[in-house]
Amino acid sequence: MIPVCEPYLNGREVEYVNDALKDNWISSSGKYLDQLEERFAAYCGVKYGVAVTSGTTALHLALAVIGVKDGDEVIMPTFTIYSCPLSVAYCGGTPVFVDSDPNTFNMDVNQIEALITEKTRAIMPVHIYGKPVDMDKIIKLALDYDLYVIEDAAEAHGAEYRGKKVGSMGHIGCFSFYSNKIITTGEGGILVTNSKGLANTARKYKNLCHTATRFIHNDIGFNYRMTNIQAAIGLAQLEHIDEYINIRLRHAKIYSQLLSGIKQITIPVDSRNYVKNINWMFCILVSDYTERRNLMEYLDKNGIQTRTFFYPMHQQYKFYEYKRYPIAEKISNSGLYLPSGTGLKDEQIEYVCNKVKEFYNENKINQ
Repeated sequence: MIPVCEPYLNGREVEYVNDALKDNWISSSGKYLDQLEERFAAYCGVKYGVAVTSGTTALHLALAVIGVKDGDEVIMPTFTIYSCPLSVAYCGGTPVFVDSDPNTFNMDVNQIEALITEKTRAIMPVHIYGKPVDMDKIIKLALDYDLYVIEDAAEAHGAEYRGKKVGSMGHIGCFSFYSNKIITTGEGGILVTNSKGLANTARKYKNLCHTATRFIHNDIGFNYRMTNIQAAIGLAQLEHIDEYINIRLRHAKIYSQLLSGIKQITIPVDSRNYVKNINWMFCILVSDYTERRNLMEYLDKNGIQTRTFFYPMHQQYKFYEYKRYPIAEKISNSGLYLPSGTGLKDEQIEYVCNKVKEFYNENKINQ
């Protein structure tokens, strides 16, 4: 089976983990944790990094740090992962959804201003599948309306918007280090910021709000501490991040070339010359839900894993709305991504593309 994505551990991970074990620094402090926070923040072009247990907890921590509370609203795309509205709900707030841009799948930034109310506390742009959101308008709206910007860059390590790394343009940027991300710690995440105050508050909240007096706590905190062992893996991964990004970009180029002749498939092309899209996953669109299901079943029978796109948040049970978001719904119903891991071999990509071609050749009645 060709996996849709799997971790690529090709550096000094074993060496660093064994070193942490030998020194007995296996919990939530140690040199690898310090180095990962410092070096990842520097990679993003910001001053501070705070490592946590997941991308989801990074989002929650970020919203808690800026004071999102009962009654507050956070504007975000409906086409995203469930972690985004959950992080708002954890704080007692309400997610407010925006439809998608059909070309990038990101939130349609032109719809945001009409949704801003006196309850709006923050905007949460999500850089979907490694494609940067158009941040200029969001930053301007945040300045005009005195709002926070919390970037969800979970899938976009190293992506750039007008020469700036994603995660560095808002007040806080949040990343995931889950096993399928560009770099991984297995489970884990990090938030980055240029604000010393926000970073210090995040460190307090992620560690149960301890005070200087042992076992005295001055607020409702969380146990969101990453371990030094996880950080050891992450540091080894970070040493190769640009190499891994270039591999994914190369894979996307091969896929695009080999699949370009199939008229039933749409390969989204990001034509913006002011962004760097890292192609975290290689995505395609087909005509509808039924065709997607049949294609995925055909590929599965031939030893190829695939994944559907996100199911829109406004159609999730806890956040259901009768309002329609037609672009997000269309993308969700017809999109899938093909095997995209860093360790994918050229011959595997060729095999996947040949099987996609076979599927359409065997179903010419639908062409």
